Amino acid sequence: MINETMGQYSELFMLLAAGTYTVAFIAFAWDLAKSSKTLRAVDLKAAELSGAEVARVPVGAGVGASSAAVDRADSDVSGPAGRAERPTSSAARSDGAGQTADGAMRYSAERRVPARVAVALTVLGVAIHAAGVITRALGAGRVPWGNMYEFLTTGAFVAVAVFLLVLIRRDLRFLGTFVVGLAIIMLVAASVAYWTPVGHLVPALQSYWLVIHVSIAVLSSALFTLTFAMSALQLVQSHRQKTIAAGGADKLGFMRLVPNALSLENLSYRINAIAFVGWTFTLMFGAIWAEKAWGRFWGWDTKEVWTFVIWVVYAGYLHARATRGWTGTRAAWLSIVGYLCVVFNFTIVNQFFNGLHSYSGL
Repeated sequence: MINETMGQYSELFMLLAAGTYTVAFIAFAWDLAKSSKTLRAVDLKAAELSGAEVARVPVGAGVGASSAAVDRADSDVSGPAGRAERPTSSAARSDGAGQTADGAMRYSAERRVPARVAVALTVLGVAIHAAGVITRALGAGRVPWGNMYEFLTTGAFVAVAVFLLVLIRRDLRFLGTFVVGLAIIMLVAASVAYWTPVGHLVPALQSYWLVIHVSIAVLSSALFTLTFAMSALQLVQSHRQKTIAAGGADKLGFMRLVPNALSLENLSYRINAIAFVGWTFTLMFGAIWAEKAWGRFWGWDTKEVWTFVIWVVYAGYLHARATRGWTGTRAAWLSIVGYLCVVFNFTIVNQFFNGLHSYSGL
């Protein structure tokens, strides 16, 4: 009876967390839209002032004087406080820049109200989500990641929690829409497609290796989720920068809140390197657990194979970028392929492939 009650409380907390995340998602999207509108207004003002300054320069003053006038006009117009660099003139746009985000992604004196509200709502949502995970654990009398429902709900919690922890050192609020959006999708999928009542684990999972193996897998997957979002944004930003460099119109003004493609790629590479170490331990500890549970380290089970495939893809990504010069869009696509393999492993493989790991609870 107590277990059922805790399970009901957990489902209620999950529902409240999904609702809070939805409001946070709207706030993050509102921040992107509002800031984009503000930046367009700043650009127009900068263009007007630049034109006025150039018009006052004598004809014989030469190119150097004209450039100095444009520079003065640019310096007179301030973008969004703190985070923004000075607005880019048409000359600056010609090299594909058009950026206001700081490439170092560090916090400064910026005060964007919608973004601050969105982060506050996300913190509230993750606190409610934590209550849902804990009550599920109390109801089950074990760690709450023994089936697909529990893995998705716990994985969504860890993904958002990692995002908030990274926010302490890096201004990644531009990822908020994508990370929170993915968390909402995971919670909805868990409740609609993979809901499983509180129950006991199959014998193979009744081991302390469940805590070690799956917790590292969840944390690594959360980091891969961040890099997936950054790689997707890198592709969009790279296309946008090429369009601007070719003299095209900037139709994605909100992307000026996102660092340039190179900055996104560099941070994604660092986080992928950390997540890859975690996934390596996931593979190793899984083999040790398999030996204790089934008497062999490796048996070519579908789940084991796809766990190794993920390791190979990310190993190839790290190796190709570090030694073969696979940078830019090729590196981003390889990172995205790796994450799609992670999603395939934890959804399709668990649900449709029979094997020793067929314990999704469906």
